[in-house]
Amino acid sequence: MRCLLASAARMLLRRRPCSGPLLLLLGVAVCLFYQTLMLARNRLRSGPQRPATDVRSRKSTDEFMMMETRKFISTLETLQRETQVQMWSRKPPWRRRAVVLTGRHLASDTEVQLYQQVLQQMGYEVHMSRYAETSSVLRTNQGVSGWSLLLCLSSSERSCLRRVSFSHLQYHQKVNLIPGLMEAFSDAGGGLCHLFTRSHPTDLPMKPYSCGSTSQKLQIPQDRHSPDRAQPPDLVTMVNVYILVTSVRPLTSFLHDISVVSTNQDPRGRPMKLRDFLLQQLGPTNSHQALGQMKQVIGEVLQAAASTNEKTETVNRCVLCYQLLTFTLLFSSSITPVTVQVDTDVTFVSLSKDTFDRQITKDLILEDTLHFLLATHPHLSSEAETEGRQYGGCRGTNSRCLSEDEFLLLLQFQRQMTTSSAFQLLYPSPSSSCSSSSSSSSSSVSVSDLLIRMSRYYELQRNSSFSDGTGALTNQESAAYSSQGGAEDKGPCVDPRLRQIYTDPPLTLTPPFSPWVKEYRAEVTFDTVTVRIRPEPVSSVCRVHLDEHRGPRMANYPVGLGDSRISILVTDDAEPQPIVMTIYTVHMYRESRPSLPMFGDHVMCSFVQDCGLLVRPGRSCGLQPFIRYRSPLQTCSSGHAPGRWVVPCLSCSDNRTCDWREVAWQPDGCSHLLVDRSLLQDCMMDRKVLFIGDSTNRGMMFFLMERVNSSLEDWGKAHDTLVYRNLNRGQSLVSYSYYPQFWLEKKKRPTFRQALLQLLHRSRPLVNSDLTVLVVGGVQWLNTDHLRTVREVLDRESLSNILVVVKSLGMGFHLPVDGIRSLSLTEIQDLDNENNNIIATAKHHGYEVIDTFSITMGRYKEFLQGRCACHFHEVEKFRSSRPPDDTTSTTNETRSTRPGLSSQSAVQDTNQEAGPADTWIYHVRGAVNQVYSEILLSRLCSKTRT
Repeated sequence: MRCLLASAARMLLRRRPCSGPLLLLLGVAVCLFYQTLMLARNRLRSGPQRPATDVRSRKSTDEFMMMETRKFISTLETLQRETQVQMWSRKPPWRRRAVVLTGRHLASDTEVQLYQQVLQQMGYEVHMSRYAETSSVLRTNQGVSGWSLLLCLSSSERSCLRRVSFSHLQYHQKVNLIPGLMEAFSDAGGGLCHLFTRSHPTDLPMKPYSCGSTSQKLQIPQDRHSPDRAQPPDLVTMVNVYILVTSVRPLTSFLHDISVVSTNQDPRGRPMKLRDFLLQQLGPTNSHQALGQMKQVIGEVLQAAASTNEKTETVNRCVLCYQLLTFTLLFSSSITPVTVQVDTDVTFVSLSKDTFDRQITKDLILEDTLHFLLATHPHLSSEAETEGRQYGGCRGTNSRCLSEDEFLLLLQFQRQMTTSSAFQLLYPSPSSSCSSSSSSSSSSVSVSDLLIRMSRYYELQRNSSFSDGTGALTNQESAAYSSQGGAEDKGPCVDPRLRQIYTDPPLTLTPPFSPWVKEYRAEVTFDTVTVRIRPEPVSSVCRVHLDEHRGPRMANYPVGLGDSRISILVTDDAEPQPIVMTIYTVHMYRESRPSLPMFGDHVMCSFVQDCGLLVRPGRSCGLQPFIRYRSPLQTCSSGHAPGRWVVPCLSCSDNRTCDWREVAWQPDGCSHLLVDRSLLQDCMMDRKVLFIGDSTNRGMMFFLMERVNSSLEDWGKAHDTLVYRNLNRGQSLVSYSYYPQFWLEKKKRPTFRQALLQLLHRSRPLVNSDLTVLVVGGVQWLNTDHLRTVREVLDRESLSNILVVVKSLGMGFHLPVDGIRSLSLTEIQDLDNENNNIIATAKHHGYEVIDTFSITMGRYKEFLQGRCACHFHEVEKFRSSRPPDDTTSTTNETRSTRPGLSSQSAVQDTNQEAGPADTWIYHVRGAVNQVYSEILLSRLCSKTRT
């Protein structure tokens, strides 16, 4: 008698003479094991014995079988080690190549990135392509040469099945598809599973119409499959479980520890450990029974699917191919579930896309699958397989010898059973009966019998290790219990890395994401105004916070034009004060509006509002033809003259044909004069300009200072009071008070009256004429009551004749951003009405008004940094080699800055880098802010002072 393992031993003996005697003994040991199995089974099948003798005989036989199984497993382990040594000792080392067909998936999809990263870490040379027809690796030799692993992502499966000849695959090649299962669970029409068209199983715990659409809704059908009523009658549960099939004949499959659970009490799906959910709902005894019943139900369905494709599987032979399946099971007043949906992919319809739970759970299962399968790959080269076939076969057999297929399957199964993973064995079950699926003669032992005995051995080993208190992780089932929760949910954060950064829309990070890379850049288009982000840590005990120690783990970020930054803090929250372990940074750049330079003929177009945000429903939106004024325009008599934005375009029907660098604000029937610097300095002589309001008001102040001095040499994001006394060569003063101080408790916030009085006091002495200017306003806090307060305070302070300029409301808070209020369209339309009331009240008091709401309304997407999406300015920092001019520098007496979300928070840190001869200068940028700030200057200098 000669077995294939003995032949394999001789095969290795030819290449490694030193190991020949050992491997020859291994082959003999395997053959003896087969003979032992047959003797033991014949003993069990022999005639009736006396009861006591029968019990002792069966017990001794079981113990003897376990001992022989252990020897057989030891033989497999030794041969596996020898095979790996043989492979890696070759010069040059054997290079594994993986082909990933992405289908309609983008390169930025986290699933694509996951495959590429994990495979590269495992030593694979990864080739990416859309479909099999476009892959240079799969174009020749029926698509079966030059690769070791083929992964066909969703939307590319049909391409794989068309191009790749599964009957010609080599033994070392692995594909993530099993054609027989794909066909069995395909939709034969109306959701009818194809397996029901070939046979009519009446007792199969599966609804015939369970394939195709995954839009299965939670319902309460009448359970006719089991009389068991151990489950509470009011509990109806839909559970998605994820099955990994690694072989069809014989059937081997594994169950992932994570499931997605929906109930009639909570229809929203949530990922959780299946064991934990059953334990919570049913208690220890019933949960154990329910898990067993669930495995039995899935096993029966898989066996039925396998039996319908016996001939197909013989032709489409792929020894190491695998298939991930999603089984949707319904528990309704019974611990025995019914299969209501089977998908030939991992699906997560009930999980929320907004929270990224769907993609996070999917990536976790896919990564576990890769580690589980590729770590257990027998790693036999094509040369080894050729020699194995040359020496294969048996002579003078009285036993069943291993074929190449069976040898690889046993070797793979043994490795899977000893690999720590989130997968647990589903089939064959240790409780399965031997030879139940064997088609061989009674004098031989089937591979299914071997698999069952191996599973029993590992089950007995696991139970023994826990019963004696050691609790050792002896197989993948016990490892699954600790790999996804339990003790890992507590303790210190020892691995502060990120598994992935999830974003919506998906960002293309540069460099591609890797847990070891901490700095990234990403660019988004002009129309991308928000990005939802959720970083996911490698370790469940580590926590993630965005931007600050107590920040959220997931947030919706507004993306302003230009540069912005998102900081991701991985922290250890075991202590009362979180400890920052690692910081990841994503630098984002949002493009400006696409612009087409004008080289020839063009037309002028105008717009009042964007069609994406109809603030004024009765007015037109988008680009409209604009007729130029033929006669010279008169100077506008107020800062709130109605107007529109005007831009040159090739066509007013397509905003992509416009030169947006030339867009300008055009009041109806008049124009605002642009005040040159000399006139501005003259009209600012001996004047004091006081600003009270929020950061949008502060942006106008810094613009005025830069225009007067031609540069801005001092800047700060103050949230208190600023006084600049040396403006315009010391002949002008500018002061500023931040209002409202929203970060303080409501009882501790200064009232508007108090803030105004403090500003007046800090700016004294003041003249009761237009030499004193008060600019009041902000984004959306201003109302008519504030204007009445201004009148009352100025009258009481004998300043009723000063010039008051009201900056009206502005666009902002229109995006769904976490942590701050978000206005609906109706609320924004109400703001427009409130803005009109403010303008009317200001005119009634004789105040100047700048209608910033109408100006920002049409360009609401062009906001800059800030969570409110209300800032239309930002201050840039530059290094200047010239010495500061003391006569024109602006110095402040009081300033209080607070760090914000924008990248400008880094300005103070880099300020120390300047040498003794260097100074920093600043520039206020922002086209929209420039427009209404220039209107402010035109109103300040509109008439001769008295």
